[in-house]
Amino acid sequence: MLKKSLLLAASLVLAVPTAEANDRYATRPPVVVSPDLTAPWVMQLTGQGVQPAVSSRRIVTRQQAQQRRTQRQRNPESVQLAAVTGAARPVQTQMDPMFLPQIVAYETAHRAGTIVIDTNNRFLYLVLSDGKARRYGVGVGKPGFEWAGTHKVTSKREWPSWTPPKEMITREAAKGHYLPAFMDGGPENPLGSRALYLGSTLYRIHGTNAPWTIGYAVSSGCIRMRNEDVIDLYERVEVGTKVIVI
Repeated sequence: MLKKSLLLAASLVLAVPTAEANDRYATRPPVVVSPDLTAPWVMQLTGQGVQPAVSSRRIVTRQQAQQRRTQRQRNPESVQLAAVTGAARPVQTQMDPMFLPQIVAYETAHRAGTIVIDTNNRFLYLVLSDGKARRYGVGVGKPGFEWAGTHKVTSKREWPSWTPPKEMITREAAKGHYLPAFMDGGPENPLGSRALYLGSTLYRIHGTNAPWTIGYAVSSGCIRMRNEDVIDLYERVEVGTKVIVI
């Protein structure tokens, strides 16, 4: 009788862990995948009180670097030019509407036909009559490349070629950006669709292959416009037009 009682008790003791085990694994715990698959496996199996080993910001940065490497492999020359033109910056899908061409009130003593460039506010004004002006958004010289003065348009060119100054070639080479000695005009050219040359300087009002830089201080001193805007301006002004940069 005693022997039977001991056997029954032992069978009950063994049965409890088996039942608990079946209950424990009847429903598997949820799997939370880590934002970075290089994270430890334990992070991928629990989502409570665990911070990702690699933040989402670092993941985005790594993806952007991969995109740049891919672009460099496909078109090395365009990537080198982008370093100078600003094209390597994140591309904005829309430009601030205030930089789109529009007619605005503009009281000035300058005669109609004069171009006034407000570098602080990133606007170019083509003075009209009756206290108005046609206003365009522009990109201007980056810190250290700002300038002001009065010149005249000495020449106009459609789809101008580009010969980077030796100083620019040297400056960019020190940063690891190697520019071509000469580049034919075209959509990839940093001078864009039109150029208005100012006095005897190296400065121009020109288009750009990086339209998302309009409204920013990004150039080496030239005044950038969207290609469609510089074409519009080009058709409205003549050689000899007075240009005031403030």
